[in-house]
Amino acid sequence: MNRVLFLILPFLLFCGFLSAQQAGSYELGVGLRFQKTEQLYWENGVGADYTSDFLFHKQVHLKLSYATSRLGSAMIGNAVKQDNYVLGADWHFRSDKDFHILAGLNTGFFHADMETPQFDVLPHNSMLFSLETGLYYKFKFPVTASLSVGYNLINGDGLTIPGTLFPVFYQLSVFYRLK
Repeated sequence: MNRVLFLILPFLLFCGFLSAQQAGSYELGVGLRFQKTEQLYWENGVGADYTSDFLFHKQVHLKLSYATSRLGSAMIGNAVKQDNYVLGADWHFRSDKDFHILAGLNTGFFHADMETPQFDVLPHNSMLFSLETGLYYKFKFPVTASLSVGYNLINGDGLTIPGTLFPVFYQLSVFYRLK
């Protein structure tokens, strides 16, 4: 829970600062994130997406998400319970249109909960650093959808980084625009 607050508080403070600077010219979306790691788990969760005229006329989007296998593969199977706390920024090409192409950088924290004491000798935590690219669509009603593929530059070797941190992942995000 402390890790979630560690990511959420700076994001909310920054968004609040930018909103105060540019009252009425920002967009904030919150919603669901569905993530599939290549050849491994489904990890689902929640996320937020923020942009403003202050951020290069809404070309830069700041995002925050939490995705976990507890709401995916571990819910219906015997998968390792793992959590991804991610903070990122995307550059949106064609930001004045409804359909955007995005490219971004993400950072955050990864935790794998092995649950059995015999696995205590294995690494459980890692920093996250990934590249992401994809498509973003802003519907006429207050919903946006994003489909992307990413690559974790830090990925698991099982000795110093959790072995379940695979390099390639796919995401579908659906956000309701609050503003």
